[in-house]
Amino acid sequence: MEILGIDIGGSGIKGALVNAETGEMLTERFRIPTPKSKKPQAMAEVVAQIVEHFNYSGPVGCGFPSIVKNGVCLSQGNLHKSWVGVNIDELFTETTGQEFTVLNDADAAGYASMNYGVGKGKNGLVIMITIGTGLGSGAFFNGVLIPNFELGQIPYKKHKKIESWAAASAKDREDLDFKKWGKRFNKFLKLVELIVSPDLIIVGGGTSKDWDEFSHIIDIDTPVIKAELMNHAGIIGAAVACLREQHHGHLTKG
Repeated sequence: MEILGIDIGGSGIKGALVNAETGEMLTERFRIPTPKSKKPQAMAEVVAQIVEHFNYSGPVGCGFPSIVKNGVCLSQGNLHKSWVGVNIDELFTETTGQEFTVLNDADAAGYASMNYGVGKGKNGLVIMITIGTGLGSGAFFNGVLIPNFELGQIPYKKHKKIESWAAASAKDREDLDFKKWGKRFNKFLKLVELIVSPDLIIVGGGTSKDWDEFSHIIDIDTPVIKAELMNHAGIIGAAVACLREQHHGHLTKG
C-alpha cells in the first residue's frame, strides 16, 4: 500500500511516498524548512504543501518531534510552547483534508529500523536514538513499541534537558568538532545505559551520516550500531505505523 510518510523536525519538514508493506521509498524526499515561528498553524500549512506536492489523497503517517499521546502534543520539545495540548491529528486532518496518524518521530524511525533495518529480528530492549535538533529516542521490547521514551529530556547539570547540550544543534551552535561533540554524545549514551540497561542501541537521524567521524569515541558496554536507513527512517516508519493503525488500530510490530 502506497502511503505518504512525513517526518517533522526542528529544522525541516520532509515527506515521501512509501510502500508501507516493504518499507521502500517510492519517490525522492521533498523537504521544506520548518517555519521560524514553529507554531501549529504555520507548520500545518507546510504539511499541507507537502501533501499537495505529491498530489496525494489518502491516509498520512507523520513523525512529530515531541511526546504524542492519542494524537495530542504533550510537550513543546524544540517547537513553540503553543503546541502543548494541540490535537495534532485533528489539526493536520483539518488543514489537509487527509486522515493523519501522528506518532513521536523517534518512535517512527524505530519502526523503520525494527521492521526493515538493522533492528529486524532483534529481541530484548532496543533503543533507537535519532540525532538532530534534539535527541529523539524510541524503545522496543521484543519488537513491540514502548511509546514516548523521551531520554533526551533527562536533566543534565545546568541544562533543563541533556539534548540541549548533546544534540546536533548544540554542536552547530557552539561550533564543536566531532571529537568534542562526540564526548558529549557518549556521555548521553552512558546515562541511557545506566538508566534503562538496553540490549542494543541504534543511532539514526541526520548526524548518523557522519558515523565514522564520532563512532570511535563511543565506549559504552551496550552494542551501538548505525541505522542503515539514517535520515529516511522517520518517513518510512511513519508510513509503516500509519498502515498498522489502519489495519489493527494500535501501533505494534506485526
